[in-house]
Amino acid sequence: MNWSNIESGWMTFKANAKQQWDKLSDQQVSDTLGKREQLSSRLQEVYALSKEETERQISDWQSKQVEKQAPAAKS
Repeated sequence: MNWSNIESGWMTFKANAKQQWDKLSDQQVSDTLGKREQLSSRLQEVYALSKEETERQISDWQSKQVEKQAPAAKS
């Protein structure tokens, strides 16, 4: 799944993001509006991660969203 699908469906995906990064407040997750760069900035800030580590975590999370969404796409 490309990021534009996650961004456009953020209302659906933000619960999964909150579950993945539970140190982020609901407001912080909502405020990103599904924008990858904003999510990355928040994660770096709250978790004190490098940009590289943050991008790795986001990419891993994104790939899991593909797996979760794939069965619905086949229906």
